[in-house]
Amino acid sequence: MTHAVIVALSVLGVVGQVLIALLVVIGLLALFGVSAPLTALRRLTFGYELWLAFVVSGTAMAGSLFFSEVAHFVPCELCWYQRICMYPLALLTLLAALANDYRVARYLLPLPVIGAGVSVYHLLVENGVVHESQGCQISAPGGCSVKWINEFGYMTIPTLALTGFALVFAALLLAVFEPGLPSEAE
Repeated sequence: MTHAVIVALSVLGVVGQVLIALLVVIGLLALFGVSAPLTALRRLTFGYELWLAFVVSGTAMAGSLFFSEVAHFVPCELCWYQRICMYPLALLTLLAALANDYRVARYLLPLPVIGAGVSVYHLLVENGVVHESQGCQISAPGGCSVKWINEFGYMTIPTLALTGFALVFAALLLAVFEPGLPSEAE
């Protein structure tokens, strides 16, 4: 069962990365003056941006708890820093979505940015590009460079975290601009 859940989380990660690529293309098109795809995306997600951020952050939180409490993967120091950024996002986006309070989105934006930075650094350590610190080496068996999972040849825990942070950032960014949705007349 553990491997099946790991594969399912990895598949969700791949789906999330496809969505991120699509969002990047939509963003680039908007930068070059083609705003129709962004307008369509905003209309599609209008009113659900905070719920989308909650679903992603809640899934990431549940996944990390699964890895440590069910699969018994010992979280390293960098994993803890990523959790520090993701766990509050799950709670705060749920509360904001329930209250329909879009103002809070702008204050939450730093959390996925910082978490994504830690995830990128973790990926660099995991792949031997950056030498892991002494703190990493003593924080978990094998340190921060251990790949507890490696699905599809690249999907590791920090890759999943980076994907989650990017999706939460995108949803929060859409929520920040929620009140300014263009009307049908424009």
